[in-house]
Amino acid sequence: MAAKDGTNVCEVVTNVEDDVTYVQKACAYITRNDPESATGRELLVFEGPGHEGLQIPKGTIESGEQPHTAVLREITEESGLAVGETQYLTTDVWTRRHSPPKRYVRHFFHANVDESRDHWTHTVTGEGEEVGMDFEYSWVELPASGDFALALDDYVHLLGQSS
Repeated sequence: MAAKDGTNVCEVVTNVEDDVTYVQKACAYITRNDPESATGRELLVFEGPGHEGLQIPKGTIESGEQPHTAVLREITEESGLAVGETQYLTTDVWTRRHSPPKRYVRHFFHANVDESRDHWTHTVTGEGEEVGMDFEYSWVELPASGDFALALDDYVHLLGQSS
């Protein structure tokens, strides 16, 4: 069973099936309070290259890295935000591709930030194929509507349960 911060979940799903590739992913729902919106909260999103639909900061967990550490790194690399605390929400196994089989083990976290910018562009840092790409960020009112790429909105409903 996973700890509340998601530290043990990587061990649970490693090498479940020999013919399937499992890729560990850290995903961040970043919210801010907005008294002017109907619900009082907004979710940070971007429309990234290579996928149609809204996305959230996320990325591959590096070898030996814990999901909590990875999500903090991914938030900074992909959005430029420095987040101090996150709350573990859930982990799932999502089929990315059926042939050859590839599944993402997605670890979802929530962070609430005090961010005054309504829109900004951030050039991705770190390593990987997205380095140097520009992501254009904005906020959507919760509950979020619209099409999210890669089913990244699967657990938005849990944001009402986290603080």
